[in-house]
Parts: sequence; structure tokens; C-alpha cells
Amino acid sequence: MREYLLTLCITAAVTYLLTGPVRKFAIVAGAMPEIRARDVHREPTPRLGGIAMFFGLCAGLLVADHLTNLNQVFETSNEPRALLSGAALIWLIGVLDDKFEIDALIKLGGQMIAAGVMVVQGLTILWLPIPGVGSVALTQWQGTLLTVALVVITINAVNFVDGLDGLAAGMVCIAATAFFLYAYRIWYSYGIEAAAPATLFSAILMGMCLGFLPHNMHPARIFMGDSGSMLIGLVLAAGAISVTGQVDPDALNLYVGSEKEAVHQTVPVYIPLLLPLTIIAVPAADLILAIVRRTWRGQSPFAADRGHLHHRLLEIGHSHSRAVLIMYFWSALIAFGALAYSVNSASMWIVLGVVFLSAIGLLLLLLPRFTPRAPRWMERFVPPRYRRRGSVAVAEPVVPSSANTPAQASGAAGARIPHGSTALSELEKAAAPAGFRAQERERA
Repeated sequence: MREYLLTLCITAAVTYLLTGPVRKFAIVAGAMPEIRARDVHREPTPRLGGIAMFFGLCAGLLVADHLTNLNQVFETSNEPRALLSGAALIWLIGVLDDKFEIDALIKLGGQMIAAGVMVVQGLTILWLPIPGVGSVALTQWQGTLLTVALVVITINAVNFVDGLDGLAAGMVCIAATAFFLYAYRIWYSYGIEAAAPATLFSAILMGMCLGFLPHNMHPARIFMGDSGSMLIGLVLAAGAISVTGQVDPDALNLYVGSEKEAVHQTVPVYIPLLLPLTIIAVPAADLILAIVRRTWRGQSPFAADRGHLHHRLLEIGHSHSRAVLIMYFWSALIAFGALAYSVNSASMWIVLGVVFLSAIGLLLLLLPRFTPRAPRWMERFVPPRYRRRGSVAVAEPVVPSSANTPAQASGAAGARIPHGSTALSELEKAAAPAGFRAQERERA
């Protein structure tokens, strides 16, 4: 465990320290695209954060190769080299897209090639655990197609959810934490060396996300871009492929019996890892809804819009930070719920706990629909939106009589009616002292 933690810390430190210089490089290189209609940030922000994350990945693998226990992973398996090859290719495609906005079909082709590179070097699914049947061996073509499909789905799921500051990095970090605990349990508790690469991949992925998050939390100073989102999606998929298609379920010896019984007991985690529906359930659901929504409108599945889950959270009244935290909550609930169920699938308390936390999550989702009013003696201690009408005088924003451009007109309309993530901040500014508002006008 200490060597895994050391690898995690080195990866996080390298990623964190390189993100600042990478930000300056992105500004000089012009990797600061104009704000698009679907964006929620207000100022042009540099991309290319994936450069720092890729070098963090390289540093983690290099350190692990020189540690006593983790060095065996590189000697007995070719999976770390396969991961590095596929990651380098997908990272290069992401860097080009962050700078030049390459076509979506070209990116899809690059994702498939990166997955194929990993398959050629041995990182592939060899068999599948099927409940009631046992381990089903796959042919070379079946394993290749399934591996490529899993990599492409995971990469695009993470890429689609990368819409708010700190959202993708935080959700993937939560998924990687749950995945690390599961893979480490198989490697350490059952002594299965085939699970060591997946444990290493998840530890490095946690370090990449933790090192980048301080720079990416709201308000973000830099975005990871496609070079980062596709990279962490590929690393997450590589870990799932390694532990799902390489570890023999019968080797777990959960029960002294047939292989079918061992597979049946491990299904709660094996199947979700195979079709990432619990580890990255929220991004996968967002991906499916986006494809259905766009094809229903006659658009390309890769056409960008403002219909993602995080956009809808902003529309119903959540602030930027609250929307991100809600997405974190659901990701953690699903990932760690599946992890707990895999440890003891017979416990009813785990099911009841998941149901109770799900009810809390639904209440948090609907929170903007409720506007509780605080007692009058507490009104000075709560935000303006929870005060009674007439208790605090809220100044009306001054709207210019004429707008020179349509953008100014839309901005004036937006100033009149605060909405979404800006509602709370605008009301607080309006209720602030006159001196504070004068300073804000001077800054503008």
C-alpha cells in the first residue's frame, strides 16, 4: 500500500507543479478558444491541461518501475507499456484538437486506433464472467471488438461530462478511488498478481486528477481539454479491461465449489466494470441521453449542445459549485454502493443505505424548487434568496436604454433576470453596501 501511495503522491505532485507552466504555454500558443454558446464560463480560459496530466502519468509509471514490489508489474506484464502507448496516441490527438479543433470523426478514429494499439500489446479482454454459465472464452476478434468498444465508450462518456469546472476530474477521481479499493482487495486479499496492473493504473489515475483539481475548481484557471478528458477516460478503461478480462474468477476461491458459483458471487462488480455503468454511471447516462437527444433532432451524435445533465442542473437553479457537488454525490453513491455490494452482497443494510442516500440525492436535485424563508431574526445571517420579501431592499439593475449589438442586448436581458448559476451572486451584489457596488463599477 505504501508504494501505491507513493506513486499516487508523485503523480499528483508532478501534475500539480506542471499545470501552472502549461497554462502559460497554452496562453502563448493561443489555445484559448472563444466562448461558445454551450459554455458556462464567462471568460476565455486556456486549455491543454492534459499536457500536465500526461507527464504526471509518465512520472507515476517511471517511479513505479523503480519500486521493489511494483517493479514486478513491469517484469511480468506488458500492460503498463500498452497503456503508455495508447495514452500517448490519444493525448497527441487531444492536444491537436485543443489547438486546431479537429473533426469529430477523426477523433473517433484516433480513439479506435489507440484502443487497437493497446490490444496489440496484450491489454485486451480474454474472457467474460457470465452468471450461471461461468467464464466464457472469447476469440481474438471478439476480445478486440469488445475492448475497442469499451475504450471508446469510456473516453466519450468522460469527454461528454467535462462541462463544468472540476466536474470530469472529480468524478473520475471518485471512480478511480472505488476501482482502486476493489482491485487492491483482489490483489492483496486473494493474492492474484493479475490484478496488480489495474491497481497501479487506478492509483496513477487518482494522482492525475488530484494534482489537476486545484487548478480546475471553480473558477477554473485552466481546462483539461480533450487532451485531458480523453486521456483519463482511456486510463480508466484500461484498468477495467485489465481486471475484468484478465483475472480468472475461479481463482478468487470465494466458495469451494464450481466456477459458476465463483462467477455468480463476483457479478455485482465484474459486470459493472465490463460495461462501465456503475463506476462511471453518470457520464455513461449523460452519453446515452445525448446520443438519443441529438439523433431524435436529426443532428449528429457528436454535435455539441446545452442539454447535458450539468446544464440542466444549472437551468433549474443550482449554482455552479452545487451542481458539481451533486454530480460528485451521485458518482460516489453508485461507485461505492457497487463496491460495498461486491464485498457483502447478502447484507440488506447496504441496500437500505443506498436507497436512503438516493432519497437524499433526489432531495438535493429538487432543492431549488423549494424556497424556505428564514425567521426574521436570522435574515441577516442567510443569503438574500432566503429572506422575506420587503425585508431587504434589492436595487434594480440599471439596464441601458439602447444596445449597440445583439450581444449587449442579451447581456442586458440577462442582467435583468438572474438565472442559473449566476442568480445567487447577482442578488448578493444587489444587496451589498453601496461602497461595494461602487468598487465593482470601477473594476468594470
